[in-house]
Amino acid sequence: MISVDDLIAELRALLAKFLGKKKRRESQEVTLLVRMDCEGCERRVRKALETMKGVTKVDVDPKESRVTVEGFVEAAEVAARLRRRAGKKAEPYPFVPYEVVAHPYAPGAYDYKAPPGYVRNVLDDPDAAPLVRASSAEERYTSAFSDDNPNSCAVM
Repeated sequence: MISVDDLIAELRALLAKFLGKKKRRESQEVTLLVRMDCEGCERRVRKALETMKGVTKVDVDPKESRVTVEGFVEAAEVAARLRRRAGKKAEPYPFVPYEVVAHPYAPGAYDYKAPPGYVRNVLDDPDAAPLVRASSAEERYTSAFSDDNPNSCAVM
């Protein structure tokens, strides 16, 4: 049985569909990787994004080549704006703090290009590094011959 609230929500969705009204965007934070060489690049990127409709806050970090935009915007819109106004290529920020990844120094996760304290985001890509997502049984087998394990095999 449909409740009154569900019925009203369905009717609103149908009306919006037929009348062409768009759903209201939600505020979100978009983080992009943008290569910046000098202060002029930083200024062009900041100016291009601050004048964008729906943007509430822009944070530009040239040392980490990171641009964070908060507001009612989509990542594709921000990347297109940077390409058109500032002449910069923007891509999603591929790094996450190393505390998020279970095995941050496994091959595939560790990246020497990453800023300090960050590793490549391999949790979203299942083909990137299978060792990063090792189960407890797999971890037990790999640590069986570890020098850090006091109960390890003494054959070595």
